[in-house]
Amino acid sequence: MTTAPNMEKEQFKEIQSSIPHEPGIYQYFDGKGVLLYVGKAKDLRKRVSSYFFVAQQNQKTVELVQKIKDIQFTIVDSEHDAFILENELIKNYQPKYNINLKDDKTYPYIVIKNESFPRVYLTRRKIKDGSTYIGPFTHALAVRELISHIKQTIPLRTCTLPLTKKNIELGKFKVCLEYHLGNCLGPCQNYQTENDYNNSIQQVQNILKGNIKPVIQQLEVQMQAEAATMKFEKAGLTKKKIEELETYQTKSVVYTKHQHPIDVFSIAHNEDQAYVSYVMVQEGRIIQTHILPLTVPLEQDKETILSFAIHYFRSNLSSDAKEIIVPFDFQDKLPGVKYTLPLQGDKEQLLALSQKNADYALKDWEHKQKLVQVSPIQNDTVLAALQDQLHLGALPIHIECFDNSNIQGAFPVSAMVCFKNGTPSKSDYRKFNIKTVVGINDFASMKESVFRRYKSVVEKKQSLPQLIIIDGGKGQLNAAIEALTELGIQQKVTTVGLAKNLEELFFVGDKDSMKLNWQSDAHRLIRNIRDEVHRFGIQFHRSKRSKGALENSLDQIEGIGPKTKDLLLIYFKSVQKIKEAKLELLSEIIGPSKAQILKEAFAKREA
Repeated sequence: MTTAPNMEKEQFKEIQSSIPHEPGIYQYFDGKGVLLYVGKAKDLRKRVSSYFFVAQQNQKTVELVQKIKDIQFTIVDSEHDAFILENELIKNYQPKYNINLKDDKTYPYIVIKNESFPRVYLTRRKIKDGSTYIGPFTHALAVRELISHIKQTIPLRTCTLPLTKKNIELGKFKVCLEYHLGNCLGPCQNYQTENDYNNSIQQVQNILKGNIKPVIQQLEVQMQAEAATMKFEKAGLTKKKIEELETYQTKSVVYTKHQHPIDVFSIAHNEDQAYVSYVMVQEGRIIQTHILPLTVPLEQDKETILSFAIHYFRSNLSSDAKEIIVPFDFQDKLPGVKYTLPLQGDKEQLLALSQKNADYALKDWEHKQKLVQVSPIQNDTVLAALQDQLHLGALPIHIECFDNSNIQGAFPVSAMVCFKNGTPSKSDYRKFNIKTVVGINDFASMKESVFRRYKSVVEKKQSLPQLIIIDGGKGQLNAAIEALTELGIQQKVTTVGLAKNLEELFFVGDKDSMKLNWQSDAHRLIRNIRDEVHRFGIQFHRSKRSKGALENSLDQIEGIGPKTKDLLLIYFKSVQKIKEAKLELLSEIIGPSKAQILKEAFAKREA
């Protein structure tokens, strides 16, 4: 780590030699320790130096460099490892100047479990346990339909019995109803050998890869053998399985005569938002499609965005396709992969299809933005209605709202959101780590956050809001008023409390609450502000809780340094999950020696 009080060109020269010529990730912080930007590099010194010694054309990059007061870097083994760590840090800390992943949904996978007689099922949690994960899939309904086709075609066990060779030989288990229904062939009583079961798993893998033909061929051979031995009922059931697979196959359209795996990428973007469309093609058929939304506060060129998305998709979906179809050429290419810019033919049609999806996603986003952004005339009308109903002295063009979050007094935080002209002003949002309150004290926490917020406003001679909303009712409202009174500004702004459950507004000194018309635009604005402060506060608290619990628990373990803590935070998110992790998994992530240190330290604490 390197630090300078004012990270300007001259100061940077002094620390430049301490940055290695190695692949890794670098992090830029401002003077308050806030993470501004995370980046990856093949050569850390060259990449970081370019920010200070190369003339920047992008105004936002110039703004970033002016704010840098601290630089930290982490060396990794390869550029791919740098990408993985960069991606995780961006997702966890959401730095202001990074490409921001908005697609935070937990998409489903189909897992083939790493165990004797593997189970096949749907999961939304991908862990490094040696199992095979196929996905993620965009639509859970499509995944369930795929699993349904597999179950109707290939008999597999669904139980969680430990089917080791020893347990089966000792006769510990009995077949269940699934065996009698024909959905399982009874490996628990050795009615089905492990080799035969593994052949079934191979068929499942073929189906999941879109390679249906060999599965149908094998079932046809089985059907003919059953018919030849007069097992007509079994032959009839096998025929139904073949028909089920053929029905599934007809839903997958053949787009190209090329049988090798192909990844197709396209992009649509404007100054603020980008959508990357990804199409996975195997055996000439489209087997998966995804749309990745990205906000682009710093890197606005489409080459950088598309390169980022290609790394992201291929890493998260474990794609090893040796050909990628793209709409334009660029420098940051994956080694050993062919990049194709098709001008005609079936590959061009695949690209056109992908581009159509990206264009539609961006147009849909722009349309929704127009719906969200109420016109100034409408906003003025809503704010005027709110001014009238709350008897405010001025039009509330500037509103701020506070909320607290804690769990049993642990990791107490407050959040403040700001609305200007009826719409969120996210650059004015503030987070507060509660510093002076011990234990559970919502009132004191609210007083501290309000005092700190407006002490800063007064000192910087900034404008006060026309309306302050305190989420929590009379107690929190009175605490906020105490803070404003100590600052001498309680008469300069209207402050109201918002009861969490009844959604009533309280004024200082009033015995009864005020209830706005639920259907009114004014009340809708209040609800929007309340929902936004909840979202922002919960997001901040979750981040602090995950990081804080982990770091506090690991700080006293000798041999576990900051880099190791970062890796553990990325993979496990909580101390409990680290404690439950097997030594093999910990060794894979942080190395055998550190894993052993960690296990022994936790064992001593519990002794």
